[in-house]
Amino acid sequence: MKHVYFFTGFPGFISNQLIRELLDTDADFSKLVAIVLPSQIEKAQDERNKIIHEFHLSEEQFLFVAGDISKPGLNIPKDESVFEKADITHVFHLAAIYDLAVPKEIAYSVNVEGTRNMNEFVKTLPNIKRYTYFSTAYVAGRREGNLYEDELIRPEAFKNFYEETKYEAEVLVRSLMDEVPVTIIRPGIVKGSTTTGETIKFDGPYFILNFLDRVRFLPIIPYITKSVCVINLVPIDYIIKATSYLSLNAKGVGKTYHLTDPKPYTVTEVYRMFTNMYNGKEPKGYIPFVLTKSMLKIKPVRQYFGVEVESLDYFSWKGYFDCSNAQTDLEGSGIQCPDFKDGVLPMIDYYRANKQRSEFHIEIT
Repeated sequence: MKHVYFFTGFPGFISNQLIRELLDTDADFSKLVAIVLPSQIEKAQDERNKIIHEFHLSEEQFLFVAGDISKPGLNIPKDESVFEKADITHVFHLAAIYDLAVPKEIAYSVNVEGTRNMNEFVKTLPNIKRYTYFSTAYVAGRREGNLYEDELIRPEAFKNFYEETKYEAEVLVRSLMDEVPVTIIRPGIVKGSTTTGETIKFDGPYFILNFLDRVRFLPIIPYITKSVCVINLVPIDYIIKATSYLSLNAKGVGKTYHLTDPKPYTVTEVYRMFTNMYNGKEPKGYIPFVLTKSMLKIKPVRQYFGVEVESLDYFSWKGYFDCSNAQTDLEGSGIQCPDFKDGVLPMIDYYRANKQRSEFHIEIT
């Protein structure tokens, strides 16, 4: 049976990159349907046209339907005829609110209720071969120590509502594993391409670059913490290649994968790399972490530096993601996580070229 994909999260960056990877590698591809928010239709149409042109698809091979995963039935009109449920073989659920500062109500509506609605949709598909759900390694919340792929343990607390709602959503997806062939993907903190630096949003590690850009004129640039904690930064190219491979391979059924860096650097090492390559300086001295966090609780300060205060929680968190299952199942595929330092210069070059573009920056509230 030829593969017919159903995607959420389009035209988002990870979604459109994953679509490209699947089109490039899946010889059984036949058709793709994406559910798109009405407010995103124009942007989705532009991205769809690019993909159709790049891969020489017919108009009928890439279709989208207006809808909303946070609504019952995905808010797809009952008379919608773009696709037949019996044709769909692979569902990729990527739509979510990823902002660390997201309010609880919005996060629950999209991340939890949206996933509940997607689960109900998936259960109506008679020929489903795989349901791939994009979770996050940070469903671990404030749990520390070694964190394993096959465990999902509710922590005593979460750092933010993003983590909490992704945990709740993963619980819902895992409950389907006896009914549906499920693969759960848990990425680390996603950054731009290793080779080109391309991304569409300057968040996560880019908050450090925002800070370094603001202080680039200082004669001495201090460390913002002396942290021995690791920070797990993973390039988009590794995420999409690994997800495509594991979602199409039979060994991925019923498994959860940490798509994380098996050899992550510490926060201090990452900060030093960025300072050396972006500012051409070796950082000296340091600002006490408590002071850094206190200053960023002041709205005008965090807006000036372009840093969400919630991101600092990851600088002092002592968790390590075991990714043995992912590494084992990727053996022989040629897919492995690149060394973070190999992608730093392209990342910085891309940031420099686009830092003045407001659409790349998230609103700091």
